[in-house]
Amino acid sequence: MITLFKNGTIVDGTGKVAFKGDLVVKDDKIECVSVQCLHGGTEVTTYDRVVDCTGKLVCPGFIDAHTHSDAYLILEPDAPSKLSQGITTEINGQCGGSVAPRYGEARLSSDWAALLGEKLTWRSMAEYRETLGKVGPAVNTVQFVGHNTLRSSVVGYAGRLATEDELKRMEYLLDKSLEEGGYGLTTGLIYQPGKYSNPEEVKRLAKIAAKKGGYYATHMRSEGDRILEAIDEVLELVRESGIRAEISHLKTSGKKNWHKIDAVLEKIETAIERGELLGSDRYPFTAAGTDLDVVFPDWAGEGAVVAECIRLKDERTRTKIIEEINASERDWSTVMIGGTWHEDNKRFCGRFISELTNNPGELICDILEKDGCKTGAFFFGMSEENLDKILARPWIVPGSDASLRAPWGPLGADHPHPRAYATMPEFFARVKALGISKEEAISRMSKVPAERFALKGRGALKAGNFADIVVIDEENFKRRSTFTEPHQFSSGVELVMVNGVISYENGKFTGKRAGRFLTR
Repeated sequence: MITLFKNGTIVDGTGKVAFKGDLVVKDDKIECVSVQCLHGGTEVTTYDRVVDCTGKLVCPGFIDAHTHSDAYLILEPDAPSKLSQGITTEINGQCGGSVAPRYGEARLSSDWAALLGEKLTWRSMAEYRETLGKVGPAVNTVQFVGHNTLRSSVVGYAGRLATEDELKRMEYLLDKSLEEGGYGLTTGLIYQPGKYSNPEEVKRLAKIAAKKGGYYATHMRSEGDRILEAIDEVLELVRESGIRAEISHLKTSGKKNWHKIDAVLEKIETAIERGELLGSDRYPFTAAGTDLDVVFPDWAGEGAVVAECIRLKDERTRTKIIEEINASERDWSTVMIGGTWHEDNKRFCGRFISELTNNPGELICDILEKDGCKTGAFFFGMSEENLDKILARPWIVPGSDASLRAPWGPLGADHPHPRAYATMPEFFARVKALGISKEEAISRMSKVPAERFALKGRGALKAGNFADIVVIDEENFKRRSTFTEPHQFSSGVELVMVNGVISYENGKFTGKRAGRFLTR
């Protein structure tokens, strides 16, 4: 199968100036990128498919450097919200949570488990990989191993340190998962049960990953009050383990911490210059998105969802939770209800808690009890000015921090953060608004993350690379998804090819899927 992309504006991902030209794909590889392509030494006049790209940008497929689509690739292998914004590769298993290995008390995140149902058949990384292969996703996936998943498989959700025997068991499971295709280790050190670990536990696991040539991505122990100390913890781990590391979704959360941005950037840039960090990813929004139960006091969250639901049913315990939530210093005008499960809670989606009640603790407990403690929320705790400072850095790449979604089926009933549908066009627009060229913006959406994570043959349009290609209408490449109406595809993506197969064209999913499970 030979495809010609003709008369396009080639933005090849390297950062060099765009040029008018042609691109030829043969089977799953790029054969030629030139002002005028030649095939086999002579100009070809007949192709299996010719795509006229006049007035359009022809770019490498975009790489979402921080995602959570592990489980949803099984449910919606067309990956609608991702493919429609030009994403051809996702880096999954982030923030310490992965689909595998899953043993002992380990549970997938509540939304994953509830929607997968009988499709949740695997436990090991090898079994997940086999399941995914049978489904055949439209996008490539890189699968990290989550520390929280390892810990819950061995220690459970108890709020204590791991024993020596438990640490050895975690090391074994990580090593095995890496052998079976895991790309490295991630942590989510504000979440259950990873928050109960100490730095030594994480270092031991990082050393296992480093020996296998794996990578490390971390949702640090703090992104606000103790962010500088959290960065120091990451750097100490890197120095002791030798692992290649990046900081996930860089931010300074909470208005009282916004002033720390310059110190944070200086510390990270110094570490990058020393070869201690690879960089960071970031979504182009000032609202974070996670589970609503993160507002619970620590003691009330121990044991995760099952234990939380039990506590909410006990009147005395519930009253204590409400009192402590109301006594917190959180600004409830910055907390919006996201996805809910119970029909009675749907009316709250997309609304701020401050506009709904004067008793946030009581409302939150009511919503969570009905939803089985699975409610999502958006936290508007970041500065627009700081976001611009972050996005201006050449070592920042786009990471949606979102699972794939679809406006239909089981995933369409959710109320996701708009980053699930719109990270790439919003990143592109915001970076260009800072005076950065489209060539550099595209490079940071493709070649930079490909090189950072050693994705061989990806991230740039050049002969011999895999044919992951996006054709976009630059002027119309915009987000439509909003916090109140999230299920809207972005505009401006004309065509998406993954490994030589066109999976999205003219606003339609072709049903042809050629995504691959990428390994080191």
